[in-house]
Amino acid sequence: MPEQHPRSTTPEPPAFYQIRIKGQLGPEWSDWFAGLTISLQENGDTLLSGPLQDQAALHGVLKKVRDLGLALLSVQSLDPDQ
Repeated sequence: MPEQHPRSTTPEPPAFYQIRIKGQLGPEWSDWFAGLTISLQENGDTLLSGPLQDQAALHGVLKKVRDLGLALLSVQSLDPDQ
């Protein structure tokens, strides 16, 4: 029988993510990407950054990156103070 883990009733705070993609996206895509901030990098990449509520929200954003045919370069979970 699988080990049962008690579930916490306290919601987890959102995690802060930076998602780097190859190519440039304009700021008009921010709403479509869950309100993440879109920053164009000097090297031609785009950085999506901001809080996401949970892993399901992260996977939703990654699915949108895939659906647009964009190359995913990296995903980082950061301390919100960084």
